[in-house]
Amino acid sequence: MSPRVLIACLLAALASASWASPVLAASAVAARTVPLNEAGRLHLTSRHGFTLDERGSASGSVGGTIYVHLKIVSTNRVVAEVNLYPRGGSISGQASADYHRGSSQASFAGTMSITRGTGSYAHAHGSGLSFTGTIRRSDEAITVQVRGTVSE
Repeated sequence: MSPRVLIACLLAALASASWASPVLAASAVAARTVPLNEAGRLHLTSRHGFTLDERGSASGSVGGTIYVHLKIVSTNRVVAEVNLYPRGGSISGQASADYHRGSSQASFAGTMSITRGTGSYAHAHGSGLSFTGTIRRSDEAITVQVRGTVSE
């Protein structure tokens, strides 16, 4: 697999991966799947009630600028919109996770689905991706990790 295809495939989840190769023309051909392992470090850009708007960089299989809109919906649940902007397109996804608040940081763990992509990532899709991370209470900076398998 070429480096460009591998990089494109892994980015999707954060998300989120395998979008740079040509679209499969025959329905009898199975979709290609690629493992994804991405990490992001973000900082708070704004806060609206219980919604944290964060921006940072993602690294791992692909990389790029990442935006996360994380909303604390209850004492034990968060939802997030994740937008990743690698070279050549964009990838967006929705996540839902359990939330646990600690004294110096909170943590979350749940799942993410890729909802759309553009450019080289237009055909990326995946669901049930692992979505985990932390929120540092002192400045509300977050880390996120997305892992799983993405298809085109």
